Amino acid sequence: MTQLDEYVDGLPNLCGSEQQVQAIVEQSRNTAVHNGHTGLDLGAIDAACAIALHMHQPLIPAGENLHTAEIISNLQWMLQHPDVGDNHNAATFLWCYKRMGEFIPTLLAEGHRPRVMLEYSGTLLHGLRRLGANDVLDALRRITCEPETRAAVEWLGCGWGHPVAPSTPVQDFRLHVRAWQHHFAALFGAEALARVRGFSPAEMALPNHPDVAYEFVRTLVDCGYTWVLVQEHTVESPEGRPLEQRHLPHRLVCRSSRGETAEIIAVIKTQGSDTKLVAQMQPYYEARGLQPVELAGHRVPPLVTQIADGENGGVMMNEFPPKFYDVVRESSGTRTPLVNVTEYLEQLFATGLRPGDLPELQPVQQHRIWERMAPGDGPDRLAATIDTLRGSDDRFHVDGGSWTGDISWVRGYDNVLAPMERASSLFHERVLARSVPTDDPGYRAALFHLLAAETSCYRYWGEGIWTDYGAELSRRAIETAERL
Repeated sequence: MTQLDEYVDGLPNLCGSEQQVQAIVEQSRNTAVHNGHTGLDLGAIDAACAIALHMHQPLIPAGENLHTAEIISNLQWMLQHPDVGDNHNAATFLWCYKRMGEFIPTLLAEGHRPRVMLEYSGTLLHGLRRLGANDVLDALRRITCEPETRAAVEWLGCGWGHPVAPSTPVQDFRLHVRAWQHHFAALFGAEALARVRGFSPAEMALPNHPDVAYEFVRTLVDCGYTWVLVQEHTVESPEGRPLEQRHLPHRLVCRSSRGETAEIIAVIKTQGSDTKLVAQMQPYYEARGLQPVELAGHRVPPLVTQIADGENGGVMMNEFPPKFYDVVRESSGTRTPLVNVTEYLEQLFATGLRPGDLPELQPVQQHRIWERMAPGDGPDRLAATIDTLRGSDDRFHVDGGSWTGDISWVRGYDNVLAPMERASSLFHERVLARSVPTDDPGYRAALFHLLAAETSCYRYWGEGIWTDYGAELSRRAIETAERL
């Protein structure tokens, strides 16, 4: 594959090379990432732990007049205004985005076995380049691409604009997933993209509406992903029970009202105070108390998995570095090592265990739906069933689940969702329905603004300047689509 340009027409390369990107993921489907060359032997360990660092900064129209303001990274705005709010943390945030480029080589040089999974939103990667943080991207490229370090670092895919899957139109969510793959390949190369097998949903938000959940999983599978990270309380057994073996991988099986089925391996992120748990390397200490379990006749070491913001909060900024060093040094060569998930899964299936042997799960609340109808009964029956359940129980919803149980990402967000939905509808009408070529400059401009507008931050706060940012980016997405 020809190396993709990082920028095209002044915008990050988010589209236009779909066939090349798909060829990369198709060729990698049946190819192991590690081929057993990481030194991990599941038969010689009792348990393992995996940590992932989530990194994100939204794009904002930064200026007094939002209609004319330049779109820049929120991080850049923080650096330019250090005396406002918590903006004094901006320089530390910048270091956090870079520091794995220092930690990993140092620990490897000491003879240890560091492991970390990284998830950076597309808006952050673009923002880092635009503010001139080339040293950060260079450090990430080295640990991603150099043979000596790349086994220690696993990248997780995500949506380019950090969209919340349950309330993002399914066709837009697919655009986010594809755009991130484009951008990542342009930054780090085709070989690096071929090694990205896991997916990290923004806000750990998993759709539980059956048709949306089905499209979510189908998108991931179509885009070459083999596993997804899910929050413990967002899933249930087919019988509607909580998980019994949360430290084992599962199969996330999603069925639609039309009778379609899509499934993918799910790795469970357990509940807890995310940033504190990762910063203090709690998964390692939890794993030390576990022993192998039997699954389908195989001895399987449990895997304790956590993800947290990699830059946000005092414990992550200050306590994580020394704790990460301590745990890597202590765990290397022991019966409780740090691993990356794809490394663990490849070893697991090399023992003869098959994906079909993994226990099944589904998005939470779906058991109550399938008690009253069957997959294949159709969208009308599904809508009626959901209305009946809502009418009998005000706690029932199909707004999805996330890292927090009290935010639906739908209810109460009309002031920002309405313009987003208008932008999405117009993009479909003016761009997708008319089959505008994806390498058309107008397509790229409209896509960039749409994906930037669908960032979760504009919903999380619910009101104030952040919803104004979201509405303005939606307005620009509408404006660029109308030009087509």
